[in-house]
Amino acid sequence: MEDYLVRIMAKEAGVRGLACVTTELTNEAIRRHEAQGAVSIGLARGLASAALMGALLKVQQRVALKFEGGGLLKKMVVESNSYGKVRGYATPIAEHGAISSPANMMDLFSPNGLLTVVKDVRLKELYQGIVPLISGEVDSDLAHYLNQSEQTPSLVELDQHLGEDGRMVVAGGLLIQALPGNEALNLDTYVNRLDDLPPLATLLADGKTPEEVLAFVFSGEEYELLEVRPLYFECSCSWARSEQALLLLGRAEIESLIEEQEAVVDCHFCHQRYIFDAAALELLLEKL
Repeated sequence: MEDYLVRIMAKEAGVRGLACVTTELTNEAIRRHEAQGAVSIGLARGLASAALMGALLKVQQRVALKFEGGGLLKKMVVESNSYGKVRGYATPIAEHGAISSPANMMDLFSPNGLLTVVKDVRLKELYQGIVPLISGEVDSDLAHYLNQSEQTPSLVELDQHLGEDGRMVVAGGLLIQALPGNEALNLDTYVNRLDDLPPLATLLADGKTPEEVLAFVFSGEEYELLEVRPLYFECSCSWARSEQALLLLGRAEIESLIEEQEAVVDCHFCHQRYIFDAAALELLLEKL
């Protein structure tokens, strides 16, 4: 199943629902970062959460989520835009050696960590919201942010299954949220429906589509299909941006790099390496 997201609206109930499958883009991130264990699972949950948040944006907007805690992962940063493009990286506590899989999702981040959400909504100032992690499981922490910082009743479920070969068998996410003007809405009905369903990873592994998952959750309700969008792992790094990063170092530092014959810019988000030899660095000096 290709990666994509579905967005629906149950206008009479005052609720919208989003469901996505993110297996392939997660595997692309795992490949690029040579991830394993907790890092792979963190990326699966983080990238799915970014995809869901990106689907709430307007044209040309972007969102970044930064999870910081003291569990198996030190930090995770994931980003998405309004066009279904996501990227991200996760930094484990143990920089070397085997990165174990979490015994449960609460092991990813400790509850005394923070979730920072930054939105570029094409205004002069970036929007930033910060909430404490309540579980370290990513999905309940994101729901806590939406409920507290954005004052929007929300349910989030993220799920994945990591295969023995290190590849993600399936990954995806689900967001149920009150529509604007329904801030006092109680979502217990949807909580109960989710409790009655198999885990999301099981549904996706059994071949159920995001459309079918939403049909289960909104069983018996009328709703409108608003959007079906493809999802991709895609980074915005480039040679030109790497040049700008080096130019910020200043003349003295670039001259020092020329003596070393090479400079390497490694993108945190996708591990693309941009290698500048001495000749390329000399050309940079001409721009200063």
